[in-house]
Amino acid sequence: MSVPLSILDLVSIPEGSTAREAMASSMAAAGTADRLGYTRLWFAEHHNTMNLAASATGHLIGRAASVTERIRVGSGGVMLPNHAPLMVAEEYGTLANFHGGRIDLGLGRAPGTDMMTARALSRSSAEPQEFAQNIYDLQGWFSDEGAARSVQISSAVSAGTEVPIWVLGSTVNGASIAGQLGLPFSVASHFAPDQLDDAIRTYRSSFNAEAPTAQIGEPYVMAGINVMVADSDAEAEREFTSVGQMFADVSRGRSRKIQPPVDPAEARGLDNPMLSIRAVGSPQTAVRQLTEFVERTGTDEVITTTYAYDPAVRERSLRLLAENWF
Repeated sequence: MSVPLSILDLVSIPEGSTAREAMASSMAAAGTADRLGYTRLWFAEHHNTMNLAASATGHLIGRAASVTERIRVGSGGVMLPNHAPLMVAEEYGTLANFHGGRIDLGLGRAPGTDMMTARALSRSSAEPQEFAQNIYDLQGWFSDEGAARSVQISSAVSAGTEVPIWVLGSTVNGASIAGQLGLPFSVASHFAPDQLDDAIRTYRSSFNAEAPTAQIGEPYVMAGINVMVADSDAEAEREFTSVGQMFADVSRGRSRKIQPPVDPAEARGLDNPMLSIRAVGSPQTAVRQLTEFVERTGTDEVITTTYAYDPAVRERSLRLLAENWF
């Protein structure tokens, strides 16, 4: 049986478009994903970026949940050092009260931005021990009592919502935290593939179902992969050059919106090793590559990331993958 498929959305802004238009396209895609049978739709948190409109993650989640009926909606993730943990509990508790049991809270330690912006946003520590302690407190605020486990602070807004918490990471450090806390782990292999196998192995070996923070009885991994599905391999490879250009811009310190695709034969410097985890091609090719990825990693769920200059291309990719996977 095929593993579940989910979606990570960074609300990309194409050249010539605006953040408002990107958000509208994202919400349209949310409705499509809901109808197609994807398991969850997560929104990332990024700041000070020209080409992404995924900054106020909670607002995106609330809007997406309001235009969908079935799919789980959440954060992939909240970069916890940018926020006061109590504020996160109250925001996601509010979302859970509005939308029932469909809200996920994925938490990461990275800032999701450059260091200057990170300093402007910083509200809590990214140190592993304090990150774990903040998760412990968050769980208390989401509990029936709505009270933190280490300090005498309670929240009526989040009490009893029991929002599921995930740990996000790209290294063995994040994997170890997730395992020791007994929480599901989402590995960012779509842009950080180097430690993928070690991270999954570390997570599974360190998993502690008896931890006071444990929410699941056995390890559960969701791994990220870049996806572009089109009618032919050639068309998909061409569309994927928009992603290559985006990553090339990052490495060169260049700030642009998502660029139109180019002829792969004429592209230079777009084969970025950060994008090596990918399923790009016709439906048959993409499904084969995705199946190989699942078999290699043993992941329990796959979360796909699809950037496209044309929103219609992205929606078609979502549709073609779903129709050939489920």
